[in-house]
Amino acid sequence: MALSEIYADKQIIITGDTGFKGSWLALWLHSLGAMVTGIGLAPKTSRDNYVACGLESVITHYSCDIRHYDRILEIFSATEPEMVFHLAAQPLVPESYITPRETFEINTQGTANILEAIRRTPSVQAGVMVTSDKCYENREWIYGYRETDPVGGHDPYSASKGAAEIVISSYIRSFFSTDDTPTIASVRAGNVIGGGDWSENRIVPDFMRSLEAKKPICLRNPGAVRPWQHV
Repeated sequence: MALSEIYADKQIIITGDTGFKGSWLALWLHSLGAMVTGIGLAPKTSRDNYVACGLESVITHYSCDIRHYDRILEIFSATEPEMVFHLAAQPLVPESYITPRETFEINTQGTANILEAIRRTPSVQAGVMVTSDKCYENREWIYGYRETDPVGGHDPYSASKGAAEIVISSYIRSFFSTDDTPTIASVRAGNVIGGGDWSENRIVPDFMRSLEAKKPICLRNPGAVRPWQHV
């Protein structure tokens, strides 16, 4: 079955639609004929992909913090989505050291808020909850991590994503485990690169800013090896 047959005319909510991955997902689903509603904060810069692609003119956007559960539930009730993609997050490790409490509120409690809104919205058939490959307890080994490996994390960001995975697992087993309930899955995304990403403390955007400003390029961890996913 073609993807357009799956998503055409579907009511879909995307949280974090103004972010890098969320904006590309919204644009792609719109191109497949989906009716996309976004929930998120305002774009941080005029160069962000959401602005560059003119997404505000092709999707419905609600400016809302995912920590505000009552407002989230109002949007779900008004939209009656059939599918939900949850991408909204505090996405940066360095920022999590500066604002650890807010990082847990957004990444962990925010995930619980979206799952609860899904549970209370009869129209929802499926939900995809996006966390991070940093949700695993870091063993500093050379092997790839498996879904059965323990979640954890030394820094607040990683720990908040590990906690989000525990919340997702609990909701699936408690509320979404029968045929008459929505299908819920978690996706543990890795390092991403692509056009329209101007976030701070990310290696490729930082390179570009340094080149534009004619400043030396700074590598924080020159010996690190990273897998990349192009968006």
